[in-house]
Amino acid sequence: MDTQRFAAGLFAFAVVAVSAGSSVASGQAAPASTPAASAPSTVGTALGRDVTLRLGQEAAVQGRDLTVRYTRLVSDSRCRPGMQCFWQGEASVAFLLSEPGRGESTTAELHTGPRTGPQATSFAASRVELVSVSQDAGEATVRIS
Repeated sequence: MDTQRFAAGLFAFAVVAVSAGSSVASGQAAPASTPAASAPSTVGTALGRDVTLRLGQEAAVQGRDLTVRYTRLVSDSRCRPGMQCFWQGEASVAFLLSEPGRGESTTAELHTGPRTGPQATSFAASRVELVSVSQDAGEATVRIS
């Protein structure tokens, strides 16, 4: 009987320890990130190259009627520096994908890992893939192909 109580207590401790490593489980809200009210800055990029965007910044693809803007951090359950976590977690970020010449646009929520959603999307005959998100979520790197 003592062995069963010990095992149950150990299991309960493990559940609490795993939950404590996640910002979502510990009740910490993801940082609210909103771009500045001014017009976003634009950087040029070529197909197949990685481009790093600051929050609110957009990339214009050379030779294509396509822009990709990093609009906001949706959620972030990644393990913080200095913490020991059982799961590394994932970040989800939102982008505005536009074809300015056609007046068309859509939003896409991309994820750093496959557990919570897609890492890539297609728009305007192009593929937009999330490569990484900085630890403070101020920058997101995408590959447009």
